[in-house]
Amino acid sequence: MFAVVTPDTIQLPPGAVVRLPGSWQDYQALNEQLGDRSSPRIKYRDGEILLMAPLPEHGRKVSVIADVVKVLLDHLGREYEAFTPITMELPQESGIEPDYCFYIENWEAIAGKDRINWGVDPSPDLVVEIDITSYTDVNDCLPYQVPEVWLFRKNQLVIYRLQGDVYTVETSSCYFPNINVSEVVTECFKIAYERNTSAAIRELRRKLASEN
Repeated sequence: MFAVVTPDTIQLPPGAVVRLPGSWQDYQALNEQLGDRSSPRIKYRDGEILLMAPLPEHGRKVSVIADVVKVLLDHLGREYEAFTPITMELPQESGIEPDYCFYIENWEAIAGKDRINWGVDPSPDLVVEIDITSYTDVNDCLPYQVPEVWLFRKNQLVIYRLQGDVYTVETSSCYFPNINVSEVVTECFKIAYERNTSAAIRELRRKLASEN
């Protein structure tokens, strides 16, 4: 299957990434054409439109890491809201579709809302991204001032924290300062691939409970 991007048809084989020069209006037109389709993913930055068709492993990895975050938040008794997929847009500037978003500090500001007004409502506190095809750039979250981004690339979790106007690599998450989340994620993936995701999450819950 070849990549096809026309005013009438958008078809990408799994794993394909297509970069196109384009305006904000072009991006909006393609978004409208895609409608509610979950694939391909689309983003806009600096006069460029990017389309990506996720591989099956992409969705699985997103699910595992999102489940880990939820278990850790529950363990700490934190309230939160979570979304996937979600389109974040700043007109004429940026359009992205993070893999998973968590509102932790600011969950009350968006609770019950069907639509989020970017630039007015707060951005997610934590964004989780899986990069298998070099489509993801942590700086895509910079216009939205997302406080923390977890990027899983080459089977390694990298934690980025917003410091002023740049993202810096950190060894721990500000939301789980006493938990080695990189180690937790690595162990969960090991169990998930040896058995299944449910076994990995059950084992994480058991381990956290035993430490209390």
